Amino acid sequence: MDEDMDEPLPLQQDLTCPVCRLIFTDPVLLQCSHSICRVCLQRSSEFHHKCPLCRDVFEEGRAVANRALSSACDTFRQQVSSRQPKQQQPVEGTCNLHLKPLELYCERDEEPVCVDCVTHHNMHRLWPLKEGAPICKRELGHRVQVLEKKVESYTQTTQMLKNAVDHIKYQASQAEKQIKAEFVRLHEILVAEEALRLKALSTEEDQKIAAMNELVERTNKGIVDLKELIDSLKKEMDNEDLAFLQNFQTLKRKAWWKTKEPCLSNDSLLDMGKHVGSLGFKIWKNMQTHVKYYPVVLNPNTASPWLSLSPDLSEVKESPERLTAPNNPERFDPCVFVLGAEGYTSGKHKWDINVGDNPKWVVGVCKESVARKKKFTVSSARGVWAIGLSEGVYTALTSERKQLQVQERPEIIQIKLNFDKGEVSFWNKGSSKHLVTLTHTFDEKMFPIFGPGLHSTPVVLVPGKIAVHT
Repeated sequence: MDEDMDEPLPLQQDLTCPVCRLIFTDPVLLQCSHSICRVCLQRSSEFHHKCPLCRDVFEEGRAVANRALSSACDTFRQQVSSRQPKQQQPVEGTCNLHLKPLELYCERDEEPVCVDCVTHHNMHRLWPLKEGAPICKRELGHRVQVLEKKVESYTQTTQMLKNAVDHIKYQASQAEKQIKAEFVRLHEILVAEEALRLKALSTEEDQKIAAMNELVERTNKGIVDLKELIDSLKKEMDNEDLAFLQNFQTLKRKAWWKTKEPCLSNDSLLDMGKHVGSLGFKIWKNMQTHVKYYPVVLNPNTASPWLSLSPDLSEVKESPERLTAPNNPERFDPCVFVLGAEGYTSGKHKWDINVGDNPKWVVGVCKESVARKKKFTVSSARGVWAIGLSEGVYTALTSERKQLQVQERPEIIQIKLNFDKGEVSFWNKGSSKHLVTLTHTFDEKMFPIFGPGLHSTPVVLVPGKIAVHT
């Protein structure tokens, strides 16, 4: 063997990229006059667009090709190729640059290095391989724990989604009963319309269940993928230290789980108001003596689990036990409220509520963004404009409570919303007496809100008058 082979080749240090520690490949010149490989520049986000030597910030688009350095590197490689026998080519477990065993681990660059690479890592913390591997295994072990918790979360989500499917089927069955009952009452002339309504319900049910089942499948697939990832990472962690450390950066990137966790969307449940709200009026406008029209119907997808709604969505009262319902984003829990099925963004609207002799209730309007998943004090500051009865006192539920002077107990409360003028007024329907008017510049969709209190006597929406003009 030529004795010169063991001597360092000229300019080897000057032709080594400070990032990849290899001879420059397609080098580019930075504004600070230092050079790095073009591929290393494309990964510059790893060191925040700072020169790895002087730490000056550089602009990626202003780097230019260093042709002189590239030519020198090509010449150097030719010299190495001509001087180095075949048996001196790098082998597994040796440094590509110095052809010496990889015996150290660089904590900063997260890669194994040889003893001659120490000069390139003089500011870095180096460990023997036996000490470096446990460091990396601990870090990857934390990632595995995170992924295992993801599996638990995905499993819980799967059960939640399956419960939602069951609830959709229950909703569909309830809607079907109501639809059939209404069509039986209207009988022969409505047979064709009945078929159309049931078809619309069935189509939406299939679509919602299909979408939910697809979400369940994606969740189950996520669980399988997570488990496979965990198994593969654990398997890699059992490899020899050197092989593990050489593959550590790839494993670390692989261990990041970026897939968004599945969840119920805002429109995941059936649109019950579409199918059964003001149903008779929609079906046959001319049969005014046989149908009831409700300006407002209730939205069961927003109802607290402690509230029970009538099949036609016109009555709400306390449920004797907590109902099983999906924890969808629209639903109030723990507050005991339910919203109207339709929200308003303009115009004038009016509806009546029969509160009867209930000793405690709240009625009014609220913003679409009102809190659903936490307790709150009902007031205009919380996005609710309402009045209520409690302990025999009628109150306007503003930020500063205002007691209302009521001469006779109102059984039916009429609410008038003028969205464009920013007014919501409350009236005693029986005596036509004005109770109070609350004002605000409404800047989002407004919904009727009902808090019937926990009483067995229902709060009932009053049918509106029907007038059909042709």
